[in-house]
Amino acid sequence: MGRKYLIFFKKNTMKKSLKLTKKILIVQAVFYEDISKMLLDGAIKEINKNNLDYDIITVSGALEIPIAIAITINKNNYYDGYIALGCVIRGETSHYDTVCNESARGLMDIGIKNKIPIANGIITVENEEQALERANPKKLNKGGYAVKACIKLIQLN
Repeated sequence: MGRKYLIFFKKNTMKKSLKLTKKILIVQAVFYEDISKMLLDGAIKEINKNNLDYDIITVSGALEIPIAIAITINKNNYYDGYIALGCVIRGETSHYDTVCNESARGLMDIGIKNKIPIANGIITVENEEQALERANPKKLNKGGYAVKACIKLIQLN
């Protein structure tokens, strides 16, 4: 029996310039409006830096994001990648765990089933302070990071 090897890409070997025709769909959950706006601002800044086109769909909460992406894929699927943006803050009940786990699972299932790039920019935090730190484009900029992740996945196609 021969050995099985995993292939690892060296840093910067995957750099390709994306064509101007690449288009991304951002699905933004607006349950926490201020945090959602910061995530979106960071994402749009990164998208513009990479000369990509984009559309935005807003939904109420994180659980609706995978459904919105699935509906969009079923209707037209003319996007090269998808970005999920939202925030889940732990509350007093176990609902937090359900929303975190099921939104992530939904995104992963759609991406794998359809073989499409989906970046998960849904931040899951203990409190509003952590959310603001992660969402702020001038701090951890998780919205911008989600765009970078989506671009890396698009480059694999």
